[in-house]
Amino acid sequence: MNNLILSLNDVSKRFINQDALSRVDLKLEQPGIVGLIGPNGSGKSTLLKLMAGLVQPSAGQVLLSDKKITRRSGNQIAFLAEIDSLYSFQTVEEAIHFYKGTTPYFSKEKAIEMADILKLDHKKKIKSLSKGNRARLKIVLTLARNAPILLMDEPLSGLDPLVREDILKMIVSYVDVEKQMVVLSTHEVAEVEPFLDYVIFLKDGKILLKDNVDSLREKRNTSLVESMKEVLA
Repeated sequence: MNNLILSLNDVSKRFINQDALSRVDLKLEQPGIVGLIGPNGSGKSTLLKLMAGLVQPSAGQVLLSDKKITRRSGNQIAFLAEIDSLYSFQTVEEAIHFYKGTTPYFSKEKAIEMADILKLDHKKKIKSLSKGNRARLKIVLTLARNAPILLMDEPLSGLDPLVREDILKMIVSYVDVEKQMVVLSTHEVAEVEPFLDYVIFLKDGKILLKDNVDSLREKRNTSLVESMKEVLA
């Protein structure tokens, strides 16, 4: 699995009468876990959808190793939406089988192993799962993809601390940080800080700061949470 370069060159995105992103320049080329941090409405979801090829920029270019990103880039980029798109009529087992047949780089064995660790009932219909277990299943189906790039939109949003802890453990345990790049947006900065390699602070559709987490701590002599408060204030 070759390391891919994900880059946005002078990218803006406008929806009818609203600017979601404004002149964003970003280059991500190292494997590891990237935190996309910002308040609601800052443009995090739009940025991830652009990276996934689900929407196209109003201006600028979004590239994957110098090739324009489109929906066809999905064989190399896995996207976890904040909105639940699971088929409620399927069982956990059927969902795993469905993803195996429709999704590139999907490891059924990896999905079954993670589902077992999270104590998901393989025979239970998704519509009968609790909110926490639906979130766990979404994570299982995303992390079972051995794609070079994984994009996760608010994977911890609205979940209780135990579920968030399970999800973070899964990400750390099942992502190959030597070969895969994970970009996740979140408000739970204190919880994710120990696992992040790189951070992007976004506000009002603009990147205010982007840096290696260790370098940022050294420069500012403070935690990521404190840096966030200063930068996004």
